Amino acid sequence: MRYTLRQIEYFVATAEAGSITLAAERIHVSPPSISAAISQLEAELGAQLFLRRHAQGLSLTRVGRELLVEAKQLLDQAQKLYQTASEASDTVAGTLSLGCLLTFAPMVLPAIAHSFTSAFPGAQVLPDVADHERLLHRLERAELDIALSYDLHLPDGFSFTPLAGLAPFAMLAETDPLAKLPEVTLEELAARDLILLDLPLSRDYFLSLFARAGLSPRVSARLQQMDVIRTMVANGFGYTIANIRPKSRHALDGRAVVRVPIAGDQQPLRLGLVRVARQEPTRLLRCFMEHCTREISDSHIPGMDAPPAATRPA
Repeated sequence: MRYTLRQIEYFVATAEAGSITLAAERIHVSPPSISAAISQLEAELGAQLFLRRHAQGLSLTRVGRELLVEAKQLLDQAQKLYQTASEASDTVAGTLSLGCLLTFAPMVLPAIAHSFTSAFPGAQVLPDVADHERLLHRLERAELDIALSYDLHLPDGFSFTPLAGLAPFAMLAETDPLAKLPEVTLEELAARDLILLDLPLSRDYFLSLFARAGLSPRVSARLQQMDVIRTMVANGFGYTIANIRPKSRHALDGRAVVRVPIAGDQQPLRLGLVRVARQEPTRLLRCFMEHCTREISDSHIPGMDAPPAATRPA
């Protein structure tokens, strides 16, 4: 047997992504390395696994589709070797596929992955970043072991371990008159231009804050990139509502933004761990969950400022 598990891993990643470029982004390997591995695997097996179409990416051949099923089982069995050894000893080792919600991933994901692998050198974290719906989809397909996300509209079959509450606040330009207030009301905000974070489920949460107060916000723009929203707010195009509290008080262009609490009892978002409930957690996964409960709380979230005591959710 002259093929390698690495070649099998690259083949599976490419088959699921539909292109070498997307596979490279997902598993953080250069496209030439993936292309070479697939070519070597095809030569070793004596079979063409992909049909290569210049403008349409890759599609599996009949042999490729059959091999994909076996390849996934092979990788599962290989991973179980680590799990078996870990369960039978005091070591914690293996690869953990960790998903993270894209809005807070830049702050939380690197810090929690680094602290976990520092505590358990035999463990490797394979990160993935997506919106909430895509994270749930990848958990269902067993492409992820666990994900850091919110408890927004979780279907049956998922378990959620809450870690921290994130109260909403208004983000304003430093020059905005409301930025000098100790708090701002939803009535004051509803009369102004709102730049809405337009991600699945997140937008429903932000709009529901106004709906519960019998108000309709004046949405002037809908964007999916928080960095762009912060920069537009800093330049006076409007305000936004957010829950994430990065340590930096500046947009990417260097202009400052100000966070002002929203008056009243506003529903916080709960950040926590999401996984498929029916799957028994491995020793590696249990250790990671315990690590997260130690590292993430209402008073401390890696990469973020702690919320003011008066606005922390109970």
